[in-house]
Amino acid sequence: MNHHFPLPQGGELILHRYPRHAQHGLQAWDAADEYIMNELASQEWDRQAPLLIVNDGCGALTLALHHLKPWTMTDSRVAELALNANAMDNGLAPDWQSLDSLAPWPEQPGLVLLKLPKTKALLEYQLAALSRVAGPQTRVIAGAKARDIHSSTLALFEQYLGPTRTSLAWKKARLIFCTPDPARAPSPLPPPLAWPLDGTGFTIYNHANVFSRAGLDIGARFMLEHLPSDHPGRIIDLGCGNGVLGLMTLARNPQARVCFVDESHMAIASARLNLEHNLPGAMERARFMVNNCLEGLTADSADLVLCNPPFHQQQAITDHIAWQMFVDAKRVLRRGGELLLVANRHLDYHQKLKRLFGNQRVVASNRKFVILRAIKTP
Repeated sequence: MNHHFPLPQGGELILHRYPRHAQHGLQAWDAADEYIMNELASQEWDRQAPLLIVNDGCGALTLALHHLKPWTMTDSRVAELALNANAMDNGLAPDWQSLDSLAPWPEQPGLVLLKLPKTKALLEYQLAALSRVAGPQTRVIAGAKARDIHSSTLALFEQYLGPTRTSLAWKKARLIFCTPDPARAPSPLPPPLAWPLDGTGFTIYNHANVFSRAGLDIGARFMLEHLPSDHPGRIIDLGCGNGVLGLMTLARNPQARVCFVDESHMAIASARLNLEHNLPGAMERARFMVNNCLEGLTADSADLVLCNPPFHQQQAITDHIAWQMFVDAKRVLRRGGELLLVANRHLDYHQKLKRLFGNQRVVASNRKFVILRAIKTP
């Protein structure tokens, strides 16, 4: 695996994904990062105005341009941790300004470098936010794999900002160049998407980057049928997304305390909003954490971990996140504590749990999903 990111002006950065020890075999940058950096050598922009970098996966762009003291924005806690770790590995001081995905954007940036996010909803949110701060001198360069840039993608840039063109493909990557039209009225930020949770009086709110934001995903729906009742303990909703599992756990377990954990700032904001709106009396029994799995949580401190693990990180399909979730859950659970998870049947997590916990059993299954339980034994 190549860890050396070449810089156009000479030299290189050593970059790793986070956490480094995970055996995911994924590179910490892509050809679009290289293409953007190569293109900047021939670009002019107002260097007295803020430089804004959006969706930098592991810090390639932020660290390559750290001498310009950029603002860097991401929805991912893992991306923030990767940036910090890679800065230390390269002996670079943290001389950038970090923003989460719901923070205000700097006014009238001179240059915006945007890696296209995975979801159209997040791209629309970010283009709307950019339309509200762009000045007459702002220039926008976006990058992605060529296969992920469609005519509809360019139309969104035109709709929210102004004249847009695309580059030739290079190493299967492509760039988008956009010049915001100062005569165009700024767009309102898209509000969280809301829908009723069947069988309850609850309304579920979802910010732009929440998994399955348009409706309850079928794995979570199956898991809701098997949540505990009258459990008095300390429960973690790991990879909580919009927090629907933790919300219903608090509703069914009036003595329980629930910690909502996700690596997405927008997911945690959604989970908090859903509890505030639907079950405000339970707020004192809840805790919210933007975190890489259960990193930093005290060992032997939880009675139950609920988990609907993802099988992708940013654009890459991988099972290392699920494995880290299972390892972290075992560490954080007290003896006799339980991990309860829902997953696609074909992922074969049975063997992973048996290897790690020494036990597992099937709680329920249907044609597509399985719910598994593992217990931390002495």
